[in-house]
Order: sequence, then C-alpha cells, then structure tokens
Amino acid sequence: MPRIDFDQLPPDARLWIFAAQGSLTAGEQTQVLGAVDGFIEQWAAHDRPLTTARDLRYDRFIFVAVDERAAGASGCSIDALVNQMKRLEAALGVELINHGPVLYRDGEEIARVERFQFMELVEKGAVNTDTVVFDNTLTTVGDVRNGRWELPAGQSWHKALF
Repeated sequence: MPRIDFDQLPPDARLWIFAAQGSLTAGEQTQVLGAVDGFIEQWAAHDRPLTTARDLRYDRFIFVAVDERAAGASGCSIDALVNQMKRLEAALGVELINHGPVLYRDGEEIARVERFQFMELVEKGAVNTDTVVFDNTLTTVGDVRNGRWELPAGQSWHKALF
C-alpha cells in the first residue's frame, strides 16, 4: 500500500521515533527519506500491506508510523524497520537508533547528551524542569499531536532525572 501523508494518520497510529545524532544535511535528508519511503511503501506484516507514513522534524527526527486499523505491525515487520534504519546508519555514518541520549532545547538549538551528562547539567542548574525535552519514547501519533513529544522536562519521564 502506498504511503499516506503523516497528517492523515489517525491518533492511535503506532509510532517509532528515530533521532539522528545531529542535524542531517540536505543530502542526508534526501537519502534518509528516500530509503524510508522505499521501505514503507512495500512494508507488510504477514503478507498484508501496512498503511504507513513518515515525517522529518527539525532536520533530525524521523517519524515512522503505521495505521494498525487494517493491519498491525508484527514483530518481524518491526525488526525489518529497525534493520532498515541500521543500514541507513551504516551508509550515512550517522547514529539513528540509539534511544539512550537525552535531546533537549538549549536556546534555539537542539542539544544531545548522554543521560549522565544531562544529570550533571541538572546538578549545575544548567537545565531545569522547564527545559524543553523531546520524548522519543512515545508510541502513538496522537501523543505527538497532543503536545507530549516536545515539552518541559517536568512534564515528561525526564523529571525522574531531577
């Protein structure tokens, strides 16, 4: 099934968020989106085509989503997605699937640090519960639309680091 626009997905569509270690160049964006598009246009679970969409935000966050109302993503199909992203990592030399680092707004910039480094920033007072963070653990498109992706640290799982 061909992919649809991300905005056409229902709120309960299943979501995966991949965060590049830094902003992707125009060439890298073209390569990533081309590879993701090629993958999701033929993505299937148990030979059933999936209704899919993708989005790129802030030149670094790749959203891939599935409307599971007609057919849901299976373990094997999810593994195929992760393997596709691993191939992209290797081709670009850019980390895409490491969910360990904390991504947050440092002024207008998006910073990426390891969790222990974020905790050090907390101790120094360089970040606080009002610091805007990105919660890449979200699992539905509705969560993103409802403002639970980019939000103050005190309103996300990040509050446990304070």
